[in-house]
Amino acid sequence: MNTKVNLAGVELKNPVMTASGTFGSGAEYGEMLDLNRLGAVVTKGVANIPWPGNPTPRIAETYGGMINAIGLQNPGYDVFAKRDIPYLTQFDTKIIVNVCGKTTEDYIDVVEKLSDQPVDMLEINISCPNVKEGGIAFGQDPKAVEAITREVKKYAKQPVIMKLSPNVTDITVMAKAAEAGGADVLSLINTLTGMKIDIHKRAFAVANKTGGLSGPAIKPVAVRMVYQVANAVKLPIIGMGGIMTADDAVEFILAGATAVSVGTANFHNPYATVEIVEGIEAYMKKYHVDDINELVGAVK
Repeated sequence: MNTKVNLAGVELKNPVMTASGTFGSGAEYGEMLDLNRLGAVVTKGVANIPWPGNPTPRIAETYGGMINAIGLQNPGYDVFAKRDIPYLTQFDTKIIVNVCGKTTEDYIDVVEKLSDQPVDMLEINISCPNVKEGGIAFGQDPKAVEAITREVKKYAKQPVIMKLSPNVTDITVMAKAAEAGGADVLSLINTLTGMKIDIHKRAFAVANKTGGLSGPAIKPVAVRMVYQVANAVKLPIIGMGGIMTADDAVEFILAGATAVSVGTANFHNPYATVEIVEGIEAYMKKYHVDDINELVGAVK
């Protein structure tokens, strides 16, 4: 039974990886589960300098999910390179670094610094607010998506994954823009913009007013968008958005995802990723699937 999948020439032992921002850079979970079992670990967003993130409160539970407005708090590239990369290289799993920035130059700075590091792929978080364009996310304008993809590709030594925002009218327009810019892989979806109000305090539940909604509540939207993108571009897709179980993961694969990322589930069940790996294997046995790639996009 073959569970190996290929993303732009990088072979993963199975299609299951962590979703950026939900797994730190692996060390928090490494004490609890065997990171060697995962296809890849995707790190929290890394910027060229430390980011303090948004004011607190920054997280609120919602029906079927959670809202976060962390604001991509991270210690910056230097700490990441010294502390997190050496930790992850101990394991037999692929390392994917999520890169964030406020300007195109910020992204390029991190991408250049990572060029000689032992990491396998770069995931570019284009849901970051583009300060030069008045704060609109890079990923909400197809011209900006194509331009930043093209710039990052000029400097990247590793394959580039562009992470698409669902907060757009037509996700396929953004996917085609990333493809035109030279992206190697697409990952989707990032969080949906949401809001929660505390009726007893008559105040916003997170200080930022809005935040990113993740968890099972967004899964049907995510599956639909993965299906649309899989049928609009030729690039491999990493599907994510509310995956809690192996059944959820298989649904994304059938819709057209070559691999899947598990995010919010990690908070409520630290073993979710490994359980999903085992669950996919059990599904393949049950339905006599010899090669997981037979399932990719099998539902047309």
